[in-house]
Amino acid sequence: MEKISSKGTMKAVRFYQYGGPEVLKIDNVPVPEPSSDQVLIAVKASAVNQIDAKLRAGYLHNFMPISFPAGVGLDASGIVVGLGSNVSGVNVGDAVFGSGRDTAAEYAVLNEWVIKPKSLSFEEAAGYPIPVETAVRILQDVNLKKGETLLVSGAAGSVGTALIQLAHAEGILVIGTASESRHEFLRSLGAIPTTYGSGLSDRVETLAPKGVQAAVDLIGSKIIPELIKITGVPTKVLTIADPTADEYGIKKSFVAKSILNPLQKVLKMVDAGSFGLPVAEIFPMDQVDKAQQISSNGHAKGRIIIKID
Repeated sequence: MEKISSKGTMKAVRFYQYGGPEVLKIDNVPVPEPSSDQVLIAVKASAVNQIDAKLRAGYLHNFMPISFPAGVGLDASGIVVGLGSNVSGVNVGDAVFGSGRDTAAEYAVLNEWVIKPKSLSFEEAAGYPIPVETAVRILQDVNLKKGETLLVSGAAGSVGTALIQLAHAEGILVIGTASESRHEFLRSLGAIPTTYGSGLSDRVETLAPKGVQAAVDLIGSKIIPELIKITGVPTKVLTIADPTADEYGIKKSFVAKSILNPLQKVLKMVDAGSFGLPVAEIFPMDQVDKAQQISSNGHAKGRIIIKID
């Protein structure tokens, strides 16, 4: 990646036009200042999410337009170095993690955060906010009871990993689709794995003879008609990834909510040893282009993290 020389006071990943990973550059920019309700952190780690590549490529321009130059990253962990005037319950020097903007940088402001437990590394903690919030939101939307069955399409990704563990904790049976190489991983989380592709309805019927009470599409792989067939009605199907949801009359959940309650919920599980999100690879800031490319391929076996030195 090209490094841009200027008189800035911190290094940050930026891009000046829509495009592929090659448009990402290391720039020198002023350290941001927190608003009254934000904290400023010295970033230790920044998560790479699939939405980062979609924003960079311009796929979400109509929904989330970008002003250039633009930063990269939505989740991070680090040490608090500045407090907004209305902030309480946290002090300079505390280790925190949460969500903000432009977190692939040496310093970043967070809009929402929680104290990082010692049991989580900075790299692990940075990978929690988006997958955890999404998984908690999905469970609330499908509203299943103990003993009911949830089918998860694309279960081996970070959201699926979080969703399986949360559902398992509530006594919900999860059947998850994934490539065969990931089946043992799904079993370790408490899910029943099955493969993608033709014959899914028959395989699920064998695995869940009493039926499936809800199905979730996590990856937008044109699986919605099959999920409707399996559940029997469109209203039992939810997607977080397919923009054609309205055509089928299914539920959709595209808008994130606050991360605070979801993170507090899983931190109790972390303390009990019943929740975790594995880190697949860690990259330095100057390899964020490679990190985004791996993340967008959708085959990483865990979270992709940028470590900030």
